[in-house]
Amino acid sequence: MSSSSSSASPNWYPDPMGRHQLRYFDGTQWTDHVSSNGNQSVDPLRPGTVPLATQKADKHQKQLDRAGVVAGSVQGGGTIFTEPILVVNQKAKLIEINNEYAISDQNGRQIGAIREVGQSGLKKAVRVLTSFDQFMTHRLQIVDMTGAVQLTVTRPAKVFKSKFAIGDAQGAEVGKIVQKNMIGKIRFGFEADGQEIGSLNAENWRAWNFNVLDSGGTEIARITKTFEGLAKTLFTSADNYVIQLHRPLSNPLLSLVVASALSVDTALKQDQRGFN
Repeated sequence: MSSSSSSASPNWYPDPMGRHQLRYFDGTQWTDHVSSNGNQSVDPLRPGTVPLATQKADKHQKQLDRAGVVAGSVQGGGTIFTEPILVVNQKAKLIEINNEYAISDQNGRQIGAIREVGQSGLKKAVRVLTSFDQFMTHRLQIVDMTGAVQLTVTRPAKVFKSKFAIGDAQGAEVGKIVQKNMIGKIRFGFEADGQEIGSLNAENWRAWNFNVLDSGGTEIARITKTFEGLAKTLFTSADNYVIQLHRPLSNPLLSLVVASALSVDTALKQDQRGFN
């Protein structure tokens, strides 16, 4: 549901402002009533923020080259659901408190972003002072350039294996991404209605790159981590990825593939920069 929608029923929906987990929609307009982690409060409506790309054109092209992608060979529809090539760049920070990423198409035009929502002051302090946040709940919104929520990704608190709930723009669950193992090449299953409909598979034990398979074992997408530069590697937490979708997909598989690809750094590499 976009921030201007008037057709949805009164209910709690993902906060289109990106500051909280949920915001109440009264059937006509968004209200000031918000909720994060089950705690309700009041926060007046203000424009939401969209993390913006800072990647230069030459670096964008180098990312495509490293992933073996030829821009323009396949044309897309201009959205995160219709582009065959997506380039994900994490905002470089010395200390990462909020995960933020820009999403660009193969031509370097930004078409969306990923932002973390619903963090308490205590959680932010934990992220600054410790690495314990790897066990805590993480909530992401995948948004378009207007800030409208396209997908939500929630990883509940965990001890060992991770599980992610993927929701649509209204927050209704589309499916789950479930970690299957902890040793060797890490594998995640895509589940919908209790059935496994695909998988995300690390191609080596360090989990640099991933292939995405459908339920029949056919590769339908690839995720390639591209080197972010020595300075970024040593002094920041930023990671960059190129996602290639080999063919058009339908839901729920499309949403699960897009969500896993676009949240790979936070969702799959949260643990100690994830298996790196």
